[in-house]
Order: sequence, then C-alpha cells, then structure tokens
Amino acid sequence: MRHMMRRKQQGISLSGLLIWSAVIVMSALLGMKLIPSYIEYAAIKRALVAIASDPSLQDTHPGEIRQLFSKRAVIDQITAVNSRDIQISKVGGQTVLSVSYPVKIPLFANISLYIDFTAASNR
Repeated sequence: MRHMMRRKQQGISLSGLLIWSAVIVMSALLGMKLIPSYIEYAAIKRALVAIASDPSLQDTHPGEIRQLFSKRAVIDQITAVNSRDIQISKVGGQTVLSVSYPVKIPLFANISLYIDFTAASNR
C-alpha cells in the first residue's frame, strides 16, 4: 500500500523549485532592464513620424526640423539620441527622418547587452 501511495505523489522538488525560481527571476530582471530602451525607441519613432508627417514642415530647413525634434526630445525625455544624430532626406517629395543608435545595457558584473536600434519616419 505504501509503495502505491508514493507513486501517485507528484510535485516539484526543492531543487526544481530553486531552478525555476532562478529562471523566472532572471527573466524578470532582463525584462525590467530591456523595457525602458524599447519605450524610448517607441518615443523616438513617434517623434520622427509626427515631425515628418506634418505637411507644414515639408519645405522646412533641416535646422528647424532638428530644433523641433530637440523640443520633442525634451518633452518625451529622450536621451539616447539628439538632433544632430538625425538624418534628413527627401524621398518622392516627402521628408524622411531616420536615426540609428546603439544601446548598451549592463546586466550584471561584466555582462552587458548591446542593441542596435534603427527608427525612420517611413517604416
């Protein structure tokens, strides 16, 4: 009888619990470190699209476009790029703004995560 009861018992062992806890904690820490970079990327993309899609700015001097981006960057607390990093071009009469920038996220000790972001107003 005792032998049959042991076979029916199921669950997680202490070592299994510790391993899964470590995996969950590491995933949560990685997520908490990565999410701010992606939120800032979305803010940069949103600013580029808003400026490029404004019809009154289609024939504006690049310096004025950069100044508008600087103002939006202050409002949206964008620190990864500045107005000098933005490339301004015309494609089919439409102003296209783009920027490429790296982000280095320190994880722990001497291990870091390096992400290259590219945002453009037409993508």
